[in-house]
Amino acid sequence: MLKMIILAGMIFLMGGCTQETQNSVSRSLQNWTGTNGVLDIYAGEKLIHKFIKIDKLSTAQGTNDNQARSYRYGYGYDDKNFNGAVDKDEKKVYFEFSDYSTSYIFYESN
Repeated sequence: MLKMIILAGMIFLMGGCTQETQNSVSRSLQNWTGTNGVLDIYAGEKLIHKFIKIDKLSTAQGTNDNQARSYRYGYGYDDKNFNGAVDKDEKKVYFEFSDYSTSYIFYESN
């Protein structure tokens, strides 16, 4: 019962927030819940790049027109050897990729 009251209160409070505030809160909750995304990028059938431990992929927005751009971006570890684990020489990086010309799969790892 207490969980239902808290959930109802959060929904009520979120209704009065701006979209930016809602996104910020949503991102905080997502980070808190511990997502563990993986992004595989392909050239044809061949895996050519892998990013791991991604918390979120975002769609770029125009500064002046606020329209969605044709690329996504995020932060994750560059998994150079495709082993699915962060090795000592692999760093967290910012990355971007095109929605139109990039073959990719984004999924959550256990």
